[in-house]
Amino acid sequence: ITLLVVTTSPGGSYSNWWCSMFNGDLALSVTMTAISTLASTVMMPLNLYVYSKFSFEDDILETLNWGSLIFALFVVISAIGMGLLVSACFREPDFNLRMNQLGNFAGVCLVVFSAIMSNADADARVYDREWQFYVGVAIPCIAGLVIANLMTTGLGLEKPERLTVSIECCYQNVGIATSVALAMFDGNDQAKAVAVPFYYGSVEALVLLVYCIGAWKAGWSKCPKDVSFFKMLGTSYEVIHANKGDIDPDYQAYMEHQSSPHHPVSPHSQSPHTSPRAATDSNPNVLMPESRYREFSPA
Repeated sequence: ITLLVVTTSPGGSYSNWWCSMFNGDLALSVTMTAISTLASTVMMPLNLYVYSKFSFEDDILETLNWGSLIFALFVVISAIGMGLLVSACFREPDFNLRMNQLGNFAGVCLVVFSAIMSNADADARVYDREWQFYVGVAIPCIAGLVIANLMTTGLGLEKPERLTVSIECCYQNVGIATSVALAMFDGNDQAKAVAVPFYYGSVEALVLLVYCIGAWKAGWSKCPKDVSFFKMLGTSYEVIHANKGDIDPDYQAYMEHQSSPHHPVSPHSQSPHTSPRAATDSNPNVLMPESRYREFSPA
């Protein structure tokens, strides 16, 4: 039952975190998460009812806590709605960068917190199960990733879009499944049920880590594949690309030159064509916000 809840759950917010960290198409990721979450208010209970109806006895359906399921969905939808509202109200590039970094930090903290809490009870530990448990829970995650890659490649999507769709199809909101398992079962059954979303979350984290690194090195992300690993994680190329339309072309060339590991630029060797100061001096109609200059200036 808990595995059914996991696989019928919408894409979790951590999928946005993966796309943000590895510079996929973050706008597409947020859109897919929002749409799947809204659709899940109807489709998730319906899928769970249909699959349970044909897979188990009628008394199993009576054990499902539909109130807990609907409340968990309400919390997720409210969080997404608030995020979209804040993003629409504050459209400053610096604010977007700071919120992106804060979201990445919060995502790491939540992953660590979930891992600790899921193993706090000795009965909920996942290393004392039969091999069928490990294989059966991992198959939906790996199969979703493979099928999404094949379909997006066949449809000719852009490479960052392929990366994003594959992450969204692989990643499920295990938090909803954990909440439902805690409300639905008691005692030893509860410990066994909670182990399912925790193990699934561990599998998808490992699988996505390997996949995202491979996709980045294959040139599927918006980050150049020749930059360092930590620069790739710490730089939001999604925000940089989104702001390029508001920046002078000479300044764009300056940023791209700065991000190249093969062409370092010192403050004394800048040409008038690559210096952001020179760009503003040569064209008084171009506004160069001081905060953007500090963000990318070698000084």
